[in-house]
Amino acid sequence: MPSAFPLVGLRRPGYPSSMLRQTLSRLEKATSLDPVSDRIQQTVQNVTPRRLRDLLHGTWLGHPVHPVLVQVPVGAFMSAAVLDLLPGQDKAATTLIGVGTASVVPAIAAGWVDWSSLAKDQRRVGLVHAASNAVATTLYVGSLAARFSGRRGLGKMLAYAGLSVAGAGAYLGGHLSYKQGAGVNQAAAELLRLPENWAEVGEIASLPEGKPAVRTIDGVRVLLYRNGSEVTAMIEQCGHQGGPLGEGDVEGAGADACVVCPWHGSTFRLVDGVVVHGPAANDQPTLRTRVQDGVLSVATP
Repeated sequence: MPSAFPLVGLRRPGYPSSMLRQTLSRLEKATSLDPVSDRIQQTVQNVTPRRLRDLLHGTWLGHPVHPVLVQVPVGAFMSAAVLDLLPGQDKAATTLIGVGTASVVPAIAAGWVDWSSLAKDQRRVGLVHAASNAVATTLYVGSLAARFSGRRGLGKMLAYAGLSVAGAGAYLGGHLSYKQGAGVNQAAAELLRLPENWAEVGEIASLPEGKPAVRTIDGVRVLLYRNGSEVTAMIEQCGHQGGPLGEGDVEGAGADACVVCPWHGSTFRLVDGVVVHGPAANDQPTLRTRVQDGVLSVATP
């Protein structure tokens, strides 16, 4: 019996979803964007102090703030679009568009800071994502100007155009996160590969005091840190972009010692995996540890 939903046919050449995938694939490989991307990246990193970068990355929150900040303009613009369809709601719709346009500023700032620490293929998509949102914001500013000058019809038209372009930008943002893995904790998946039960690592006496060491358990690299009689174990792959923390420098000593990712500088406290400096926004995943008869064992949380 033939299927009512011929999913295989959705992938045939010429189908819109297939063409869209091809377009995105070409965008990821568009090296022509790299000169502009590299210049903007350097500018963003040069003009943004470390404390401000940490604030905009969401290091203080333990969660990226850009996805949170975009909810305000998105919610305001979507609500305004509904109100524009209703009679007598012009003032309310205009107010919401004003709120949405103003709230774009911090969302853009956080987005550029996050973007500046991504890989080249991610930055290519992110650059077009940012350009789409810039066009959408310009259209909404034009909508406000038209509304304040009494041209409500034009204001509504510009607002709906802005919402359409913003929707395209949101699609690119989703592709960036869910397909390319930007902003996703790269270390979290490593926990799934580790055994749930206790796995022996070795003699605790073999671990250097106050210095990180790397051991491999079921193919997963684990960073170990011995501070006196206490041992911390965390995923060695940096959660930001997968850099090798075991090759990073150590800052500080004892309970304040931190490991710095050699790729992008994300800094994690060794005794508990807490993120101290970005671009990582999430704490580094840690494992349970125990020592019995001088033998160290680890297990998933």
